Amino acid sequence: MTELLTAAQMRAVERAAIESGQVTGLELMERAGRGVVEAVFEEWPELAKTAHRAVVLCGPGNNGGDGFVVARLLKEWGWEVEVFLYGDPAKLPPDAKVNYDRWVQDNPVKPTLDAADAVRDTHLLIDALFGTGLTRGLGEEFESIWEAHLDCLAQNTPVVAVDIASGICADSGLELGSFAFMAHIEVSFHRQKLGHQLGERSGVPKVKDIGLESWQPTWRLRNELVRLVNIPADGDLPDLLKAIVDHKYDHGHALILSGGAGKTGAARLAARGALRIGAGVVTVGVPPSAQMEVAGQITALMLKRIEGADGLAEVLQDKRINALCLGPGMGLERARELVPAVLRQGGIKSHPTVLDADALSAYKDDPEALFDMLHEGCVLTPHGGEFARLFPDIAEKLSAVPSVGPAYSKVDATRAAAKRAGCVVLFKGPDTVIAHPDGRCSINSARYERAAPWLATAGSGDVLAGFITGLLARGFDPMQAAETAVWLHVECARSFGPGLIAEDLPEQLPQVFRDLEV
Repeated sequence: MTELLTAAQMRAVERAAIESGQVTGLELMERAGRGVVEAVFEEWPELAKTAHRAVVLCGPGNNGGDGFVVARLLKEWGWEVEVFLYGDPAKLPPDAKVNYDRWVQDNPVKPTLDAADAVRDTHLLIDALFGTGLTRGLGEEFESIWEAHLDCLAQNTPVVAVDIASGICADSGLELGSFAFMAHIEVSFHRQKLGHQLGERSGVPKVKDIGLESWQPTWRLRNELVRLVNIPADGDLPDLLKAIVDHKYDHGHALILSGGAGKTGAARLAARGALRIGAGVVTVGVPPSAQMEVAGQITALMLKRIEGADGLAEVLQDKRINALCLGPGMGLERARELVPAVLRQGGIKSHPTVLDADALSAYKDDPEALFDMLHEGCVLTPHGGEFARLFPDIAEKLSAVPSVGPAYSKVDATRAAAKRAGCVVLFKGPDTVIAHPDGRCSINSARYERAAPWLATAGSGDVLAGFITGLLARGFDPMQAAETAVWLHVECARSFGPGLIAEDLPEQLPQVFRDLEV
């Protein structure tokens, strides 16, 4: 999986490299500027064929220094380049000041009062104002160029941010203050930052190597890293998905508990997902009122009548059952009865459990009652509303409009929730975050080249719960099951395309597996 860094972690990497004496900050700045120019010409090859006009907006820190490198390189390419500095040149950091001096030897730095007009009349806009270094919202002195850059975007003039668009918190993807820049591409260095994958982002991240691959700072030894779930980048899916076994029960037995008559569709979707992802046996546990309904709807799935807590306890005596899913379509009353019957019987070794939908909403008035029952084999899968009901104080911090950074992020919120719950929490959304109570965390992004907006359809979350349950049945640990399931969930949607409904997701898994050569 690809590592994502906070702004502080990126500074630690750079500092370790510079303090080693094997590279200077000035060399890193030069490599960064060259990386931006390379990214521009890769994204818009036509811009490399002849000279154009560019406007470079430089800020008062090292991001501005990167901008001066970009300006110089474009000028050497034959471009007409205008540079505007927002800050006192005498107060620039040393490396940025060197590149400022190199620029002004032969070129002017224009008055910022003229910047808005220049921005509206350019072929390329470079935002090198703040990048990852921003800790406060943009002030009113940037409002006129912000409005002008919106005109650039409306005209489809290429807009490029160095590191990340100015006004965006690099750790959360949230706007600091009342407005922030946008970009077509955001050129990051060494690694993407958390903010590239969190929040409502517009700029596509492009990562450029600046020679920091060998640096392993001490924070890597702790559970502070966040990883971007990207299974093919590791070369393969986990070996458990490819294991050859002799008997169906060797791939596990998942039990999916259903609601009453007329409310069984969600559980059947989850069960189909668990079966398609490879659980050897999947049983739908139904109350008597739903037995005939479900029997007429299923074939490969098994059916078991489970009336109440005593009936469930009896069924769980079957030691072949090794994973459960509670919540999809259960109904709140049935969930309040059956969730304790599962969680207070056995723990992780016998019953890894996915709790979704009604199994979470049933405890909205007393979340602590649920947390007291959870064990480390559980996976909670809330969407935004369910998360707010279970963790209202955490959700309040997440929804607060930040004015300073680093802002409280979805990563922070999910980690806090996992620690409180004592189990894996999968906080759903286009930027799904999965966190373990020990601090491990990953993001599954359905953005940019992995965008699948048609996944926002009724029942898709039920299928995801089934995917996780099926992988738990196959022997995946909870964190690995959640990460693998959510990645496959998006891949199924992308493979099918527009027009997707939830029933299509499990049926797309065989094609996804074939594409991955599983």
